[in-house]
Amino acid sequence: MRTVIVSGDALTVEDVVDVAFGAAGAELGPDVPARMQSSREVVTAAIAGGGPVYGVNTGFGALADTRVGEKDLRRLQGAILVSHAAGTGEPLDDPTVRAILLLRARTLAAGYSGVRAELPARLLELLALGLLPVVPGKGSVGASGDLAQLAHLAEPLIGAGRLRGAGGGPRGRPAAEVLAEHGLVPLELAPKEGLSLVNGTEPMQALLAFSVRDAELLVQAADVACALSVEALLGTDRPYDERVQALRPHPGQLDSAANLRALLGGSALLASHRDSRHAVQDAYCLRCAPQVHGAVRDVLAHARRVLETELGAVVDNPVIVSDGEVMTTGNFHGEPLAFAADMLAIAVSELASISERRVDRLLDPAFSRGLPPFLAPDAGTNSGFMLAQYTAASLVSENKVLAHPASVDTIPTSGKQEDHVSMGWTAVRKLREVLANVRTCLAVEILCAAQGIDLRTGIAPPSKALAGVHAAVRARVPVMDTDREVAEQMAAVDELLPDICITAAAGCGGLR
Repeated sequence: MRTVIVSGDALTVEDVVDVAFGAAGAELGPDVPARMQSSREVVTAAIAGGGPVYGVNTGFGALADTRVGEKDLRRLQGAILVSHAAGTGEPLDDPTVRAILLLRARTLAAGYSGVRAELPARLLELLALGLLPVVPGKGSVGASGDLAQLAHLAEPLIGAGRLRGAGGGPRGRPAAEVLAEHGLVPLELAPKEGLSLVNGTEPMQALLAFSVRDAELLVQAADVACALSVEALLGTDRPYDERVQALRPHPGQLDSAANLRALLGGSALLASHRDSRHAVQDAYCLRCAPQVHGAVRDVLAHARRVLETELGAVVDNPVIVSDGEVMTTGNFHGEPLAFAADMLAIAVSELASISERRVDRLLDPAFSRGLPPFLAPDAGTNSGFMLAQYTAASLVSENKVLAHPASVDTIPTSGKQEDHVSMGWTAVRKLREVLANVRTCLAVEILCAAQGIDLRTGIAPPSKALAGVHAAVRARVPVMDTDREVAEQMAAVDELLPDICITAAAGCGGLR
């Protein structure tokens, strides 16, 4: 297992995902204490100087003009954690909490926050021990960052809040008890450290990182599913010709078309009807797949670029800049992430929308070019995959609601001091639901297309790459000659989706 070194420099999407899901550990870099020291000295000097410095010796938000006496500065740090820990809803799952611990440690380690190295060190220590703060899933408006979630994440550093360990219940136990069992003494926060623990976009970063990685699987799976449907529907690959695609050279479109050409290359099933009258022109859901899938890919590439910038950004407030001045910032505002998440939700929803249309053609004898109704060899007695299309249709419609952008909303908070917010946390949370729905829809298409190919076996075999995919599906899900539970079949293909893409890539020399 590799180790991600948290130095304060940018992390990668892969770093975040690997640490979150246990494929990598994380350690604080040896140079981090020295990197953080100069900004800490600025904070210490600001306190001694006596002038008002936001977040150092003042209140927060609408209380920014309220001075806090020196004797109360340390009490203020714990107070901000417990007062901002106002989240609600089901706790975030373990991978999300692990990712946020990593990301918050990285931001603090960058050395612009004016805090001690003990803070990122303790966050990574909790991560290494598998002691995960219980963080409610709702309650952020996505500006000043995800305040409530980060406050719940930070509370255990001072012995407040709740922690759960491996195998523990989702609600955990009082953090003070768990820390004591592991010989950990709660930290006493120094001035500014409480505020630095709660300002930031790390929860949004975590869910967007997961979503980018998931979407990168789904854009490949969509091309595989479409290619299978082309074979099963006796479609044509002419629209994917490189000469045609080069006339509209959007990067994602070119990649999707290249995948479809590779996946369908050498297909005897396609060759068997290449010159037939029906193959002159296919419906849009087949013919325009590179244009739709490709447009999704282009939005996904933008979302990854936004995220990669954020994974190296400093999103605290205030910060100590390179010349030692304490500066108030708005870098915690989640709008870039909110826009990226909303755009990605809108785009990836279309993978399910066009996929469901291909499923409908596979099931409808009026459009399936000779396949039996609902892909049931004994239709009437058997309903075949009729209800699988219902499920896909319901998820496509649900996505139309979930794809409504959260980022067009705002609501004032903190006595109207924080009067424009991003709603980015809402955007990334609903994006996770959209992606799960799309994945199910693609599983439905692959399941139905595999059945369609089985029903064409008397004509000719599919391409080598798609024959491998078909075999992988059939190794887990036998052909349905008579009705049996469809949900179990859909779930099996859904679980198999990463392996399906690997198999397809191996069979055609790689997928883009």
